[in-house]
Amino acid sequence: MAVKEREGAARRGVRNRELGRRGEDAAAKFLHRHGYDVVERNWTCFAGEADIIARDGDTLVFVEVKTRRGTDHGFPGEAVGPAKRERYERIALAYATERGMDGALVRFDVVSIVVTSAGRAVVRHHINAFDAL
Repeated sequence: MAVKEREGAARRGVRNRELGRRGEDAAAKFLHRHGYDVVERNWTCFAGEADIIARDGDTLVFVEVKTRRGTDHGFPGEAVGPAKRERYERIALAYATERGMDGALVRFDVVSIVVTSAGRAVVRHHINAFDAL
């Protein structure tokens, strides 16, 4: 790969990470406004990282946040496939075990964010987006 290509890829990587961080911030605020108690952000374990872990009443909610600049490559929520779902199940089990919450009610949600213009986005909350296997 040529130097210019590497530099361009590095800039895109920085922009994408920034977009993801801003999307997670927006998702956390959205969930809070809708009555969720955000208890963890970017929680990591051997299985991976949960973007947001929140409480919705007695339910522990593991939230994957997907943010895109548009829909040219599909809607953000479509990017959560079987591998990501399995990873979230392992993350949820690790979290519940570590916190002594075996048997807790658990749900998996996805927050999809599509940026429409500077400072504007469409947020879609997919409640119970997938079930544990």
